[in-house]
Amino acid sequence: MPNFVASNNIMCLKIICAIVLLQMGFMLVNFPAHAQGRLTDTVKLTIKQAEDRFLKNNLQLMAQRYNIDIAGAQVITAKLFTNPDFSINNGIAGTNESNPSAEQSTSISQLITTAGKHNKNIRLAKIGVEQARYQFFDLLRTLKNTLRIDFFTIYYQRQSAKVYDREISSLSKTLTIFKQQYGKGNIAQKEVLRIQSQLYSLQAEYNNLQTGIDTTERELKIMLHVPAGTAIDPQVTEDVTDKDILTNVLYQRLLDSALINRYDLRYSKATVDYNNMNLALQKATAVPDVSLSLNFDKLGSYGRNFLSAGLSLPLPLFNRNQGNIRQANLQVDQSKLQLENQQNQVANDVATNYKIALRLEKLYNSFDPQFKQDFTHLIGEVFKNYEKRNISMLEFLDFYDSYKTNTVQLNNLLLNRVTSLEQLNYVTGTPFFNQ
Repeated sequence: MPNFVASNNIMCLKIICAIVLLQMGFMLVNFPAHAQGRLTDTVKLTIKQAEDRFLKNNLQLMAQRYNIDIAGAQVITAKLFTNPDFSINNGIAGTNESNPSAEQSTSISQLITTAGKHNKNIRLAKIGVEQARYQFFDLLRTLKNTLRIDFFTIYYQRQSAKVYDREISSLSKTLTIFKQQYGKGNIAQKEVLRIQSQLYSLQAEYNNLQTGIDTTERELKIMLHVPAGTAIDPQVTEDVTDKDILTNVLYQRLLDSALINRYDLRYSKATVDYNNMNLALQKATAVPDVSLSLNFDKLGSYGRNFLSAGLSLPLPLFNRNQGNIRQANLQVDQSKLQLENQQNQVANDVATNYKIALRLEKLYNSFDPQFKQDFTHLIGEVFKNYEKRNISMLEFLDFYDSYKTNTVQLNNLLLNRVTSLEQLNYVTGTPFFNQ
């Protein structure tokens, strides 16, 4: 009788193992069953298609572009001359026996600016247009960098999420089976708790990963002006970067490109020019403007039909624009310091990101490209050994957890590698990499 019971228990365990193995097999080969809730629509985009859509649809970029036209309107205003003043007076009443309504006088005057104020105002407005253009292109540089990093982040994190999907789906089904068998007394409670603990841990990790993906996708959809109910599916080829791509671009070339092409640096230089021109304008403002006038008096005291010309100007005895000139001088000195600081920041941006990219390139090159394939093959062999009962379930789960961890780490390495090159594009203002 004991032999019959033992034989029966062994048979039950074999049935359970077969069911578990079947589920584990699905875990290795099937498409994720524990998928997130589907949205109403999915848009598949390559990085080039995403950039094209961004340039056409990004509302923030469209709004910033208006600032260039607004600054251009200031140039039109600066080119306009002051309108002449015209006045006319007609008699209404008087003590003279003559008809008072016969008295009539008119005058016209024109303000003439001196010391080149008109041209200086035009030049100041034109520099304002340059600044608006530099701000627009710097915003474009920043948003494009965010777009590309978000795009690759979503792609590689979803590759990691697929690993979690498969394992969670399989363990959920396995846990259900184990609970049923535990209720029948065929397996120990510790095996159920071990599966349950592993499942909860995976679900917590998956939830954190998916939250990050959703947050990044929300930002990307806003930049592309994609409806909230639409999912974005990035299409990326695995060979995004070459192994030795940095060796093709010297550091000095990166630095020189940054000093020439960074629009925030150009804006700082334009600010120095703007403040220098404003200083010249404020000095010119200290020179009085002249007002020329022509007057006609029909019945003036001097005689009939009196015609006269006049000239007027303020005497610069007290106000010689001293405060504005002093302020403009200080703004020139301030903007020069800001430019120097910006140049220093650009140089450090390039140096720091170059070091990071080199370090990641070294790590990336040391990674065996066959590792992922070999490790997947190893998991298959582990599966076979578990099927033959050469290893325990705990050992098998540990092997698979190691597979999950290494796959996620590999995807993070690939993402960090791509991101480091995108940052070099950003800090140099030039698309050297990942084209």
